[in-house]
Amino acid sequence: MAGNGQAVGVLALQGDFREHLAVLRGLGADAVPVRRESELDEVAGLVIPGGESSVMDKLARMFGLFDPLRARIADGMPVYGTCAGLIMLADTVRDAIAGQRTLGGLDVVVRRNAFGTQNDSFETELAIPELGDPPVHAVFIRAPVIEEVGPHATALATLGDGRVVAVEQGSLLGTAFHPEVTGDTRFHRRFLDRVRA
Repeated sequence: MAGNGQAVGVLALQGDFREHLAVLRGLGADAVPVRRESELDEVAGLVIPGGESSVMDKLARMFGLFDPLRARIADGMPVYGTCAGLIMLADTVRDAIAGQRTLGGLDVVVRRNAFGTQNDSFETELAIPELGDPPVHAVFIRAPVIEEVGPHATALATLGDGRVVAVEQGSLLGTAFHPEVTGDTRFHRRFLDRVRA
């Protein structure tokens, strides 16, 4: 339950939204796919999944979701973005395709496909003090990286080389990796806590 009997949504235009729905439902949330503005109006929080950020941007505009989403984010709706979802939430994107827009909200600069191709995917353990022990097993798949964290955002996790891979700002949460594929639900719980608050 997301509190007040309110549902939480997963943006279901493209990408691995089914995995997020399964994790949220496993945590007892009333989780629903969001593809239309009317569905967005019904949810108290939203997960933007991994996938292809440029395709997600195009589809959000095509489905008339882009501006309503921007407005809800600006209005303080809790949102958790993973991988492409993190790119969608970033105020600035490097290596974006021509005409690509983001929803914004996170005071960060993100670089798309920072780790290269699908073949450069990797897994690592991340110590994240805010989530306690054990470390988070993080899976990076054609992942972005957060190159700059502005004064309004807070880094939650960094790689050994200092690159930032998880960030939060108010009711927004973003990770460059995919917790929905590892069985570690702590980021989803943190998102649901934001929704309940």
